[in-house]
Amino acid sequence: MTGTETVTETVTETETVKHVAELVERAEIGMLTTMTAEGDHVSRPMALQEAEFDGDLWFFAYADSSKVAEINTHPGVNVSFSNSQQSEWTSMTGTAKVVRDRVKAEELWSAPLKAWFEDGLDTPGLVLIKVQAQSAEYWEAPSSKVVRLIGLARAAATGDSDKFPSDNQTVEL
Repeated sequence: MTGTETVTETVTETETVKHVAELVERAEIGMLTTMTAEGDHVSRPMALQEAEFDGDLWFFAYADSSKVAEINTHPGVNVSFSNSQQSEWTSMTGTAKVVRDRVKAEELWSAPLKAWFEDGLDTPGLVLIKVQAQSAEYWEAPSSKVVRLIGLARAAATGDSDKFPSDNQTVEL
């Protein structure tokens, strides 16, 4: 392999990771899936505060919430995002941890969070959940409903799902 091929590979990988960040940012709300002590999966909507695309996702929570207890027991999580307006879906797997960092909380805080945390940053038991994503898989289809319907009809008629115009990739972060 020549040096040029390596650079091209790295640029493509970097662009793909950046694309995942854009998909996540457009979705804004993620479904955080944790595992209970009994091994059941539980998902709940969470407002994303920041996606640093070294792969870190940040959420606010209460320290005494079931999601925090579940993360402390089983830190492996999944966060999925859906942007049905643009036919985009992203699923990320990673490791979550509870973070108590006032400076980071101040950096991430936004006014709409007061709906869940009445006392703002002074809310008793306020913590951050940091998800360090290891991989992401995304699917996106053309935003035009007509193009999607034509592609779906073509795929159904031929039995060839490759006829449906979409992009699906798995990305290591």
